[in-house]
Amino acid sequence: MKCSALWTALCVYMYGAVVTCSVKKLGNNTGRFANATLVRLNEFLSAGYKKGVRPVRDWRQSTTVAIDLMVYAILNVDEKNQVLTTYVWYRQQWTDEFLAWDPEEFDEVKQISIPTANIWVPDILINEFVDVGKSPDIPYVYVGHNGLVRNYKPIQVVTACSLNIYNFPYDVQKCSLTFQSWLHTTKDINITLMRTPEEVMNDKSVFMNQGEWELLHVLSTYKEFSIDNDDYYAEMKFHVVIRRRPLFYTVNLLLPSVFLMVMDIVGFYLPPDSGERVSFKITLLLGYSVFLIIVSDTLPATAIGTPLIGVYFVVCMALLVISLTESVLIVRLVHKQDLQSRVPQWVKHLVLEKATVLLCIRNKKVCSLLSQGSDLPLYKENNMNTAVHCNHHSCEGSRDAGRNLGLGLSTRDTGPPVMEGILREITTIRRFMEKKDESREIAKEWLQVGYVLDVLLFRVYLLTVLAYSITLGTLWSVWQNV
Repeated sequence: MKCSALWTALCVYMYGAVVTCSVKKLGNNTGRFANATLVRLNEFLSAGYKKGVRPVRDWRQSTTVAIDLMVYAILNVDEKNQVLTTYVWYRQQWTDEFLAWDPEEFDEVKQISIPTANIWVPDILINEFVDVGKSPDIPYVYVGHNGLVRNYKPIQVVTACSLNIYNFPYDVQKCSLTFQSWLHTTKDINITLMRTPEEVMNDKSVFMNQGEWELLHVLSTYKEFSIDNDDYYAEMKFHVVIRRRPLFYTVNLLLPSVFLMVMDIVGFYLPPDSGERVSFKITLLLGYSVFLIIVSDTLPATAIGTPLIGVYFVVCMALLVISLTESVLIVRLVHKQDLQSRVPQWVKHLVLEKATVLLCIRNKKVCSLLSQGSDLPLYKENNMNTAVHCNHHSCEGSRDAGRNLGLGLSTRDTGPPVMEGILREITTIRRFMEKKDESREIAKEWLQVGYVLDVLLFRVYLLTVLAYSITLGTLWSVWQNV
């Protein structure tokens, strides 16, 4: 104690200040820290330091904190919870007037790393924080001889972001990271950028560019705001603009749907009077339903909106249902003609006259269809038809014979019983053949109407699909190139 007091008195006498001599005193340490410049410097900086006080000599002067941000990776984009997880390199620096020294007195040491917990650190936070990320703990900061403190650290940022998924998978998201002092006003702490806004915007040097998301740019804006029109706060907002790479979703979502729709259009080339068309379209509808179940987990889900691709899938499903309904109606129209009456005149006028001209359907094509329709197995008759085997000429001869015999029967009152039975059989055959011819004519007319309606509905359906596809393709192309 006597030596210590004596040393202090000697320093006051020789140099007039105790602080100056403390440097000389620290240099006389013995033991393993003898001649350790960094130890001497650390003890010099920590001697009497108050980390709870803002490090300025003039309290009227504000502390300017320069910050910088570099995006390293996009870890996760949670559309359902509206959360963005990023990994950034954050840098901030400020001047601590109480951490300055003369390098000549410490072997030309111009910077030193000291624990962050031992010095004053500004309370700058990110407003959008919603969860604590798994960030590594960096316990040290660099301090320069002029008092410049550099605090560099990587941060896993879990922030709230308003995500718009309507354009999925060609969407561009813009999320903000707002840095500001939670308590101090601009009179105490102000914020500025370490680099120019142009350098921050175009810097992609550390970004991992192999994931689902592509970094477009990082915009930065500075703003001062006030809550009570008295105290003003400074904030620096970084707008991280990212774009999704759509190749994966195009291959796995859009192309299978397009292929199924193409197959549905090809199914219209099956004969309208064929039952295979209905079976084919039912198979497509079931396949599309299974496809939607598989991709439902891939589509983003939110409570406030539905992506356009989801609407696209629903409309495609509706088009498949409409196509199946049209096929069922056409098949029903060209079958069971024996239970239908003749085609009304207004239907003939609209469908067989006006529609054929409008659709440019050739008469030869319709006539060939009608000639084939008389031989189709779909119009075979019941057991009565199989019991009678006659060609066109023999049937005509039977009709003439029936007429002549019928006239003879009317003129004669009596006749052999065998002859009367033959005449009754011939009359029955004649009536049956007339009814058969009438049914065949009705079947031909309804088959013709069904063919024209099938062509009309197919072209309307094709135009609808093309217009819908072109509209969506144009929108997605514009969104991709913006």
